[in-house]
Amino acid sequence: MINVNIEGCKTFVKEEEYKKFEGKALEAYDVLVSGNGAGNDFLGWKELPDETPESLITDCEAIRNDWKCKGVDLVVTIGIGGSYLGARCAIEALSHNFIQKKDAPRVVFAGNNLSEEYLAELIDLLKVSNVACVVISKSGTTTEPAVAFRIVKQYIEDTYGRREASERIIAITDAKKGALKTLSTQEGYRTFIVPDNVGGRFSVLTPVGLLPIVLAGFDVRAMLKGASDERKALAEKSGSNAAVKYAAMRNLLYSGYGKAVEIMVSYNPKFVYLAEWWKQLYGESEGKDGKGIYPASVTNTADLHSMGQFIQEGSRVMFETVINIAKSNRDIVIGSDEQNLDQLNFLAGQHIEHCNAMAQLGVKVAHIDGGVPQIEVGIERIDEYNLGSLFYFFEFACGVSAYTLGVNPFNQPGVEAYKKNMFALLKKPGYEKETEAILKRI
Repeated sequence: MINVNIEGCKTFVKEEEYKKFEGKALEAYDVLVSGNGAGNDFLGWKELPDETPESLITDCEAIRNDWKCKGVDLVVTIGIGGSYLGARCAIEALSHNFIQKKDAPRVVFAGNNLSEEYLAELIDLLKVSNVACVVISKSGTTTEPAVAFRIVKQYIEDTYGRREASERIIAITDAKKGALKTLSTQEGYRTFIVPDNVGGRFSVLTPVGLLPIVLAGFDVRAMLKGASDERKALAEKSGSNAAVKYAAMRNLLYSGYGKAVEIMVSYNPKFVYLAEWWKQLYGESEGKDGKGIYPASVTNTADLHSMGQFIQEGSRVMFETVINIAKSNRDIVIGSDEQNLDQLNFLAGQHIEHCNAMAQLGVKVAHIDGGVPQIEVGIERIDEYNLGSLFYFFEFACGVSAYTLGVNPFNQPGVEAYKKNMFALLKKPGYEKETEAILKRI
């Protein structure tokens, strides 16, 4: 279960003010649970931990086994935003930092940028690998993944032949419509469905996230169990509910004290992409109607030597949400050195993680003294079960927080603006008037 500690904010806020926002968060909790709020046609994610069929997992495992028989050692997962961030978060968190997992293919990600160098270097990798592909897109026409898929698809067809390509390409897409669905039917691709009632940034526990995670060799049953247990923990409506505490305090800091920036802090580099997933979840859910807390992130202790100065003494517009990991999965003890030139013999016999924990505690005291409130979100360790809990906690808390803020958590009207301008500048047919108007402005 996820533990939320807000004691690091108590010196910054008044108790009666917190109680007021706790009441607002409890009202928002009711809205989310009842399904009566704005965007309520996108609440399918709430049931996923307990309603994901075993057949879906075994279908994912069948593909993993099939590709293993073919000798596949590289899977290109193509998607953007919520179509890749959850899977990448889980895979990077669970993987060895330096050694490729022996019994699973390497999973890499494409379709999340328009960098020519990135795609050219991806082709370099394809040429020295045995390749398969998972393409994730509800429409099949989103520019970044569509461009990447066109290139990867052509490579696979040219290398293995069109018939074999149909066995090496999996599509995760709409059940009935869209360009990718049409192509999948024509070519005979095996497909998984993106549920209509689950938005992209809430989709990590759908095939969008589960298939790449299974292919990478990790246990999604444990992940779903963690999410299910967290769902049960959040089912009790009270002021001690972790999602209510998180939503109440962050909204109080924002609305009452002008803390418009929230920094997610981790002391483990495996969680870099947890922060990237979280930033999309909260940025896209809350950043609308002229409102919202700007989500940022740092990875300590590395970023204490870059962003630490600003956080300690810069503009007082921020608060921190620190991910506490109670236990390390590995053990290393610092040894003694006869010369002691580095003057570290006082640490001899200490675990590295103890030093990390003391650094974290020291930073907490320094930043609070420097005017930066701190929320702590605690998990036991980094594994599939705890990641599932963390995913579900942040999704549920996001719904509560956005309703507390007074915005629809499940739409994203602002993301279309750049697309229209990009299409006009690329001279896409049908955008002639927009092209002329934009060229006058630049």
